[in-house]
Amino acid sequence: MNGLIQTYLPHLDRLGPELIECLMQTGIMIAVSGTIAWVLGIAIGVLLVICRPGGLCENRPLFLFFDKSIDILRSIPFIILIVLLIPLSRFLVGTGSGVTGSFVALVFGTVPFFSRQVETVLSDMNKGLIEASLAMGFSVPQIIFGVYLKESIPGITRVTMITFVSFVGITAIAGAIGAGGLGDFAIRYGYQMGYRDMIWLTVVIILVVISLVQCLGQWIIRQTTH
Repeated sequence: MNGLIQTYLPHLDRLGPELIECLMQTGIMIAVSGTIAWVLGIAIGVLLVICRPGGLCENRPLFLFFDKSIDILRSIPFIILIVLLIPLSRFLVGTGSGVTGSFVALVFGTVPFFSRQVETVLSDMNKGLIEASLAMGFSVPQIIFGVYLKESIPGITRVTMITFVSFVGITAIAGAIGAGGLGDFAIRYGYQMGYRDMIWLTVVIILVVISLVQCLGQWIIRQTTH
């Protein structure tokens, strides 16, 4: 076994501890920024649906604000967005670099895409369910949590998996410009120093992480589809 590792991963023995550290950094980015982006994305997606013209709580100014903000943020390449948000990152988390400094940019880079996906899922909700809920006297919060979100769990799970793949990709971009994580590791050793075994190992690790999340998502979809 050791012979195979030395043959195919000759630099693993020396760089293994740093690889583990970078993997943990990526995990922190996913756990912190991913959780915040997921919550905000669902909240904004719900707002877009209920505040649109003809929605439960029609509010045209609020709808236009979020709708246009999402379009603007989605049009900015992420690598440029990171640089633009450095002052905001310093204000909010005290630094514009490193793992902590990446949190703000990762959230801003993910929420617009995810919230638009959530909006699409909720917009496909059977309008008869909403009308029936209103007829039975359900309040707006009851309709949001008991109808919109509860009935859309499979759809939200699907778009969460799609967004997760994109999110892992932008953590790699963030790492490439100083945020740490697997992206930084792959650039420094796989590209700049030419250690091809390290860049392939990084790719395999990312694929395994994505596959595990997709398996969990598929299980949730099977359990909630009726």
